[in-house]
Amino acid sequence: FYFTHAFLTGIKQNFARRNKIPIDTLGFDYTCQPIREVTEKHEVGAFVNGMFLEGARWDYDAFQLEDSEPKVLYSEAPMLLVEPVELTKRKSFPHYECPLYRTTERKGTLATTGHSTNFVMDIQLPSDRPQDYWIRGGVALLLELSE
Repeated sequence: FYFTHAFLTGIKQNFARRNKIPIDTLGFDYTCQPIREVTEKHEVGAFVNGMFLEGARWDYDAFQLEDSEPKVLYSEAPMLLVEPVELTKRKSFPHYECPLYRTTERKGTLATTGHSTNFVMDIQLPSDRPQDYWIRGGVALLLELSE
């Protein structure tokens, strides 16, 4: 997951070619996994592991986003299954649209897309709290931590 945009585009391209549909009609569904390691590849999507949560933690019992433990800034994020899906068929569930950044700085150069070069994408994480709760807490996913 180091060259993220090429990786994600490749997943969409393979799906679009296999199903003979336009790539610009695709998005992603994200499914948090109860395990931390996989032994087989997924037929359609990809398992992504090794991310960190800043400002929150993943509760494996409740299987949703929760407040951080006291004095813990970063915690391990759950493994995700990233699956391409037609935008009209995306899953709907209570969630936080969590931004994923490459580094803890969360800043970069403004790209032609209008996003920072440090921003990767938004990922839907299950939550029973409103979006604003997590935004005010500055919750984000990170690919790497500062040294």
